[in-house]
Amino acid sequence: MNASAELLKELRIDRSAPPPRGPAPSRRWLWIVIGLVLALLLALGVGALLSRKPALTVQTAPVVAMGQAGSESSSVLDASGYVVARRMATVSAKITGKVREVMIEEGMRVEEGQVMATLDPIDANAQRSLNAAQLAAARSQTEGLQAQLRQAEAEAGRLQALVGQQLISQSQYDQAVAARDSLRAQLATARHNAQVAQDALAIADLGVDNNVVRAPFAGVVTAKAAQPGEIVSPLSAGGGFTRTGIGTIVDMESLEVEVEVGEAFIGRVQPKMPVEIVLNAYPDWKIPGHVIAIIPTADRGKATVKVRVALETKDPRIVPEMGVRVSFLEKAAAAGTEAPKGVRVPAAAIVERDGKPVAFVVQADDKVTQQALQVGQVLAKDKQVLSGLSAGQTVVLNPAAELKDGDKVTLEGAEK
Repeated sequence: MNASAELLKELRIDRSAPPPRGPAPSRRWLWIVIGLVLALLLALGVGALLSRKPALTVQTAPVVAMGQAGSESSSVLDASGYVVARRMATVSAKITGKVREVMIEEGMRVEEGQVMATLDPIDANAQRSLNAAQLAAARSQTEGLQAQLRQAEAEAGRLQALVGQQLISQSQYDQAVAARDSLRAQLATARHNAQVAQDALAIADLGVDNNVVRAPFAGVVTAKAAQPGEIVSPLSAGGGFTRTGIGTIVDMESLEVEVEVGEAFIGRVQPKMPVEIVLNAYPDWKIPGHVIAIIPTADRGKATVKVRVALETKDPRIVPEMGVRVSFLEKAAAAGTEAPKGVRVPAAAIVERDGKPVAFVVQADDKVTQQALQVGQVLAKDKQVLSGLSAGQTVVLNPAAELKDGDKVTLEGAEK
C-alpha cells in the first residue's frame, strides 16, 4: 500500500513549479517565418488572379477560296425588290351601264376574248331595232324608185320614136326625159340613204357588243371589282357609286423582278448580268435570272436606280408583289482561264490597326493571331483578301478594340 501511494505521488503534476527552459524560442520563430511565407504566397496568388484578363466571347466565320462561296459565281451586290407583272390590266366596259352578270372569280384563268361580264343591253337593243327599221325603210324606198325609173325610161324611149316621126311635140319628149333623170337622181339618193342606214345598224351592233366585257389577253384574275346590279363606267364618277372596272387580269408569263440599287453601287450592275433571286416566302429556293435593263433615271429622294430582272424559272408559287432578295453575280470563269486570286472573307472580320487592315485568326488553343492583310475588291458583304489569310482558317467577326494579338477567346455558343 505504501509503495502504491508513493508511486501516485510521483505521477502528480506540480503546478507551482516554473516552466522548463529549452528550445521553445526557436520553435516560435519557425512558426513566424512559415506564416510570412504563406502570406506572401497568398498575396502573389491574389495578384495573379486580379491581373488575369478574362477571355472575350467572339463570333467567327470561315475563310473560303474565291469561287467557293456557295455557287459558281460570286455575289458582287445584294438588293431587295418585288415581283411585278409587265402585263396587267383592270378590265372595264367601254360604255356606262348596269351589270347583268359577272362570270369571273379571283384565281380563275381566262383566255383572250373570253366573256368576263355582261351589261344590261336594253338601250342598245332598242337603238339597234330602230336602225334596222330605218334600213328596211330606205331599202323599200330604193326598190320603189327603181320601179318608177324603169317605167320612166320605157316612156322616154317610146316618146323618142314618136318625136322622130313628128307625131308628138318636142316638149312632151323633153318632159319625159326630165322625169326619167329626176328618178335616176332620187334613186341614187335613196341608195345612199340605204347605205347610211346600214352603217348606222353596224354601229348599233357595236353598241350591243359593247355590253359584253371580254378579256383582252390570257391571264389570271387577281381581283373581282363589280357585282350584278352595279353601274360601271370607263370614266370615274367622282363621289358616286359607279364602278370603273369589272376585274384585274395578270399575265403570269410576264412576271419579272424590280429592284432598287443605290446610286453608289449601280456601276456594278450590267445588262444581261446573271443574278440569283430568293423569295422572302421561300428562303431556301434560289431562282436563276438575269438583268433585263437598267432604268435610265434615278430617284433623287432615295438616291436609287431601278433595275429590271428576268425570272428564268416560271412557277405558280411566284405571284405579283412578293418581296425578293436579288444577288448580282460575277460571271463564272470560263474553262482554262486563271482562277481568281486570294480568299473571300466577311467584311465584318476586317478592321484597322495602326492604319492597316488586319484580321484576327483563331488558333487551335483558342488564342488569336493578328494578321496583316492585302485587301482586294468588295464582294457584297464580303471582301477579297489577296494575302494574309488562307482558305480554311477561322477569323473573328467584329473584333473588339481591346482584342490583341495572343489573347484567348471563347467561341460564341461553345460550352464553357
